[in-house]
Amino acid sequence: MNLAIVGYGKMGRLIEQLAPEYRFTVALKLDEFNNAGFAGMTPENFRGVDVAVEFSVPSAVAGNLERLAGLGVNVVVGTTGWLEQLEAVRALVERAGIALVWSPNYSVGMNVFARLAEEAARRLAPEEDYEAWGWEIHHSAKKDAPSGTLLKLVETMRRAGYARRIDTGSNRAGRHPGTHEIGFDSAADTITLRHTARSREGFARGALKAARWVAGKRGFFEFGEVLFGERR
Repeated sequence: MNLAIVGYGKMGRLIEQLAPEYRFTVALKLDEFNNAGFAGMTPENFRGVDVAVEFSVPSAVAGNLERLAGLGVNVVVGTTGWLEQLEAVRALVERAGIALVWSPNYSVGMNVFARLAEEAARRLAPEEDYEAWGWEIHHSAKKDAPSGTLLKLVETMRRAGYARRIDTGSNRAGRHPGTHEIGFDSAADTITLRHTARSREGFARGALKAARWVAGKRGFFEFGEVLFGERR
């Protein structure tokens, strides 16, 4: 299948490197130079493209997705920091009849970690002695804080029934690829759940897994549906 990479930074280059393992040919690479003002979003450029992966910047996501939808191209969105536009994007996808997969984090391990945090929150929701926290650290170049992943973890815990305050914190320093921690503390004991990414490779592989899955589909999906086959 033919793949377009929209946003050719560190993640885009890693996706290009790994794409052959997922039986993709990279047919198009767009960056801030050849896609200024969305100039690269043309029917000619996207002819024969099966799926696009979008790893740009938050301010470009809505415009990129609007044009990809207009071109009828299915897309995997890896950019973070745009979730306030989620419902508008969902409506756009439904109107255009394309398919889109989104996630604040494409690590398979992180998505399993989120299920563990959800179950812990569900079990501890009625135990009022337990208070909760969420914390994350990323490299200093990451633009959103707290991370979209941490916000999604907290949302998942609340959806599981944990209605008490969840204290959250973020740090930005160095080149750290990302650590997320969820904890529960009482007078009797402490429970700590932690996920640490060693590199960006896990995110790139997850995005490519999603791209294989979404080809030929229609609808608005989260990455958890790709991994676990469940609507949430």
